[in-house]
Amino acid sequence: MDPNTFPTKGNLIHAKNSLALSRQGYELMDKKRNILIRELMELIGQATDIQKEIDETFTSAYLALQKANIQMGIHEVEALSLSVPVETSVIIKRRSVMGTEIPKVEYDRQELRPAYGFFGTKMSLDQACERFQKVKELTIRLAQIETSAYRLAYNIKKTQKRANALQNITIPRFESLVKDIQNALEEKEREEFTRLKVIKRMKQRKSQ
Repeated sequence: MDPNTFPTKGNLIHAKNSLALSRQGYELMDKKRNILIRELMELIGQATDIQKEIDETFTSAYLALQKANIQMGIHEVEALSLSVPVETSVIIKRRSVMGTEIPKVEYDRQELRPAYGFFGTKMSLDQACERFQKVKELTIRLAQIETSAYRLAYNIKKTQKRANALQNITIPRFESLVKDIQNALEEKEREEFTRLKVIKRMKQRKSQ
């Protein structure tokens, strides 16, 4: 038998403290869950808007690229694409939302400067480059939002499990323990009181 469940005043104080801590823990878990859910809902709204914008930009970018391929030839466009520099300005940092680490992407957006010469190229190629540049920026933002949403959802699930465990298991267990110890101590006090009354009555009879 767990010695912490013995009906003593010390165990009663310990059980009450544990119950108070469990209730406080549940309140904190509940607040954390609500904050994370609110943050997640904001991200979902942003992701929906950006995804729609990406779809529209992708469509217009591919149309411009198709036009450039027709006007200049696929092989020529492909050769010019090799001159586009690799993106190196993306920096991924982190920020914390109620203990949940989510990415914060910093991107050095610069004015678009084609890496190819203007001689022999068409305006449709410039338009395609400009629109794919926008697609890249939107994709960076969407990747940050989707990763953040995934991590928030994962931690919401963990927080919900902990809150449920406190609410449905830990708190009822300590409530029951406090009640049992209190009842046992009260019963013990009643027995002691009755015993003292009997002893007092016996002493009074002897003294008569």
